[in-house]
Amino acid sequence: MGRRKTEMKRIENAARRKVTFSKRRSSLLKKAYELSVLCDVEVGLIVFSSLGKLYEFSSSSIQSTVARYTERSRGDTSDSIMEQIVQFYRVQQRKMEADYLSSFSKTMEQLETSKKQLLGVELESCSFNELHGLEGNIEQSLQRIRKRKYQVIEEQISQLKEKETSFLKENESLCQKRKLFPQLPASASKEVPRCPSHQATSTHSNYNEVETELRIGFPDRGAMASSPSTKKG
Repeated sequence: MGRRKTEMKRIENAARRKVTFSKRRSSLLKKAYELSVLCDVEVGLIVFSSLGKLYEFSSSSIQSTVARYTERSRGDTSDSIMEQIVQFYRVQQRKMEADYLSSFSKTMEQLETSKKQLLGVELESCSFNELHGLEGNIEQSLQRIRKRKYQVIEEQISQLKEKETSFLKENESLCQKRKLFPQLPASASKEVPRCPSHQATSTHSNYNEVETELRIGFPDRGAMASSPSTKKG
């Protein structure tokens, strides 16, 4: 059976229309790219979906391609049409940017609201089902947090056990090395000469035990009296 020819009319089914648009748009963009590369030509393609979404392709720049076309067709009755196309393109582009900013702002607001609700703030507007869902989400988060916490504890315990084993092996190795060195006999410790500083200290202490007497003036009478007797004898 040959391929059935597609009837050229609007597709009524919205889902089929969307799928067909996606497929044919991709093929059209691919053909435009192949034409620009194979034939070394400047190609510009502008497509707006039924929802106003813009799809474009240009081998150089869509603005420069449109400007080049405007210059070449200047003075023709189609100038006004081309200007309208350019103006429409700019309006659609601005509209898309505004829609994107609006959608981004709404997304940020929703995320901020969800964050506050998870923290237990601004729960007045939540229904019972929403509160129940928040509770379930928090419970799941707590389970994941606890699981990760226990995993970290087990990893730390494993690392500490490895360090303990390493220290025990090192201690055993040091004990083995200590046994290899011979011990000094008891008599050897007695024959060790004293330190010079110790000898100097002991000598200094002996000097301190010597009594010295310094007398100034005449000798005592007792000494003077004993001296004649000594001469008589």
